[in-house]
Amino acid sequence: TGAQQSATVANPASGASPDLLPHFQLEPEDVYIVKNKAVSLACRATPATQIYFKCNGEWVHQGDHVTQHSTDRSTGLPVMEVRIEVTRQQVEKIFGLEEYWCQCVAWSSSGTTKSQKAFVRIAYLRKNFEQEPTAREVSIEQGIVLPCRPPEGIPPAEVEWLRNEELVDPALDANVYVTPEHSLVLRQARLADTANYTCVAKNIVARRRSASAAITVYVNGGWSTWTQWSGCSTSCGRGWQKRSRTCTNPTPLNGGAFCEGQNVQKTACTTLCPVDGAWSEWSKWSECGAECTHWRSRECSEPAPRNGGRDCHGPELDTRNCTSELCTHAAPGAEDVALYVGLVAVAVCLVLLLLVGVLVYCRKKGGLDADVADSSILTAGFQPVSIKPSKADNPSLLTIQPDLSTTTMTYQGSLCPRQDGPAKLQLPNGHLLSPLGAGRHTLHHSSPASEGADFVARLSTQSYFRSLPRGTNNMAYGTFNFLGGRLMIPNTGISLLIPPDAIPRGKIYEVYLTLHKQEEVRLPLAGCQTLLSPIVSCGPPGVLLTRPAILAMGHCVEASAENWSIRLKKQSCEGTWEDVLQLGAEPCTELYYCQLEAQACYVFTEQLGRFALVGESLSMAASKRLKLVLFAPAACPSLEYNIRVYCLSDTQDVLKEVIQLEKQLGGQLIGAPRVLHFKDSYHNLRLSIHDMPSSLWKSKLLASYQEIPFYHIWSGLQPFLHCTFTLERLSTSTCELACKIWVWQVEGDGQSFTVNFNIAKDTRFSDWLVPDEVGTPALVGPSAFKIPFLIRQKIISSLDPPGTRGADWRTLAQKLNLDSHLSFFASKASPTAMILNLWEARHFPNGNLSQLAAAVAEVGKQDGALFSEAEC
Repeated sequence: TGAQQSATVANPASGASPDLLPHFQLEPEDVYIVKNKAVSLACRATPATQIYFKCNGEWVHQGDHVTQHSTDRSTGLPVMEVRIEVTRQQVEKIFGLEEYWCQCVAWSSSGTTKSQKAFVRIAYLRKNFEQEPTAREVSIEQGIVLPCRPPEGIPPAEVEWLRNEELVDPALDANVYVTPEHSLVLRQARLADTANYTCVAKNIVARRRSASAAITVYVNGGWSTWTQWSGCSTSCGRGWQKRSRTCTNPTPLNGGAFCEGQNVQKTACTTLCPVDGAWSEWSKWSECGAECTHWRSRECSEPAPRNGGRDCHGPELDTRNCTSELCTHAAPGAEDVALYVGLVAVAVCLVLLLLVGVLVYCRKKGGLDADVADSSILTAGFQPVSIKPSKADNPSLLTIQPDLSTTTMTYQGSLCPRQDGPAKLQLPNGHLLSPLGAGRHTLHHSSPASEGADFVARLSTQSYFRSLPRGTNNMAYGTFNFLGGRLMIPNTGISLLIPPDAIPRGKIYEVYLTLHKQEEVRLPLAGCQTLLSPIVSCGPPGVLLTRPAILAMGHCVEASAENWSIRLKKQSCEGTWEDVLQLGAEPCTELYYCQLEAQACYVFTEQLGRFALVGESLSMAASKRLKLVLFAPAACPSLEYNIRVYCLSDTQDVLKEVIQLEKQLGGQLIGAPRVLHFKDSYHNLRLSIHDMPSSLWKSKLLASYQEIPFYHIWSGLQPFLHCTFTLERLSTSTCELACKIWVWQVEGDGQSFTVNFNIAKDTRFSDWLVPDEVGTPALVGPSAFKIPFLIRQKIISSLDPPGTRGADWRTLAQKLNLDSHLSFFASKASPTAMILNLWEARHFPNGNLSQLAAAVAEVGKQDGALFSEAEC
């Protein structure tokens, strides 16, 4: 054919200009055949003498081309445009072998040029969805995931969601988003989310609708507060009074559970009956007076009016004339003189009594002022340093008595430090550590209980510390000088290490360490942020530290740089929380640094204050550790038996609080605690109970499982989340309980407890309980450190200077696996001291000192000028 003959045109000679080769102004594009409608492909080239299509390697017949010739007005070169049509039958002939494609080839006198390939596909959209959303009933604020997998189609279908036939737009509602797998996610269910949801898939061929899924958001009812007690039903004698409440806080909606319990309470009351007053008998008549009258009286006392009774009616005094011969009249002048003399005598007596009273008051006031002045000296803020003497078998520990000659020194710094403030600020009177005067003072030692109460009372007078707990169970405190020391809150993993020389010589600081309950301190969290550690205060803020103290506390994060962004937050004096450090990106010149380990973090800080570790998930693979703990009553006199499953952040302080709470409730541990990795997948935590012997026990749980909402767990602000399984035994003689409890977030990934327990006498899990308060909350001076003071000083002086053969602090950091922190250590005046301080914080009190000695000795082998392991 002509097309085939044209295809054999020879290429131009090598001297031809490349500018005369054809170039395409329009190339064929990919198209889809919808139903049986043919599609058109077009191309246009200049300069071109011939253009033909080639489809799947074969030339299209010349008669199938529609050609149009024109001239380019700007260049005057010939332009040729060609179109062809492709039918469904042509594409179906090669269906399954390869994709159908077409390409343009243009000729000019200089040679040929080929266009891009254009693919022709048959468009379709199948009718059935691979997965459709299903109807659900969810509690308010619970997360909802509606899955949708659209039908197979070419081109792939686009998915949109309808709520009651109206388009759902995630850009207009932050509570809604659509996953890459086309699932619709409602972060927190609201009442307005109750609707019919439909998944719609569409492409150029068709539009398919899934079956509608009815989502019902229900609200369980809650009781309002009780009203005041009504008045007694009777005005005299025994009656009753009542108070009521309503199930309106909130009102149950959309099938939510009604409130359990009574809405009316009645109690017996007794109202005292009113007693009307009655007169007593008249008294005898008095003697006849100077006015020739006498009188008699009576009282309203038989009985006296009470309980609202009426008073007596009538006169209380009765007067009559007595004009008999017995009535005598005295001279008025003599009686008046006697009256005036008597009044003057009474006035003189009153004046004398007033003078005596004034003198006595002045004497007492003078004595009181003297006492107050003396007591003010005794109540000054000084506390003697509590340094334990060295043990006889450990001569390396230092024995240093308090330096009382330095008691006139004051802090440097202020309660609310400013970065640009002066280096030294005198604290106002009344601070935690008031300066002593120059006079003689008598120091009194108090009992620990009274000392703790006095310390907390003094803290409460400062505005910044008013949110501190008013007890000493979660607080440690002590008085420290340049020798340093350690504060610990037992059974929580929380401690504060004050290294030697962190407190300037000549100064004495009274330092505290406090664990806060999460309901006492409001920590604002935004977005996907979650609390990863306890909230801890150490202070007082503003004291001058010449070296960083180390705050140790537990955390519950499975840390990885690709899944988490972790920040250290500190509360300012104004009460706002600020990011002071981002882990993994911290500069070495700042005031804060953090060593994050598997279950604990160690915060270097030169400014004391209130701290918390907060994380923000970067992917749905981010996870937190939950501690799952099972408790049940230690005694069960009734047929009902409750199993409480706690889902706690995996830190020691939360477990300690729960154990103390269960001790008050009379609970006991019935299974070994387990750890569950809770992921940021918006899935709720589910709990279920199985495999109970139906002949002995039955469960009162109506649903197949219980749920704890995702956000209640993920925020970390609700410490004691738990579910209760209420069981009922069919006989009081049944004591053996055997069952399985499953806890999971995603199917196939969870924890199970196999309970095989005698509820009457089994105590084999009591060893898991944290013991009562053990250890000394405050250690002062050398007793607070594993490394003897003199040995520590020798190590620092030997390893701080650069070694000739690399035998310096860098090698010691590598031996102790701390080489990732070299830049931070190098930024400090004594890198070796930072390494030893971190070792002390990590390994007290059970650290192996011989391993550290071996590491130091191994560094010493590289430099003969150092010391041997025997010296360490």
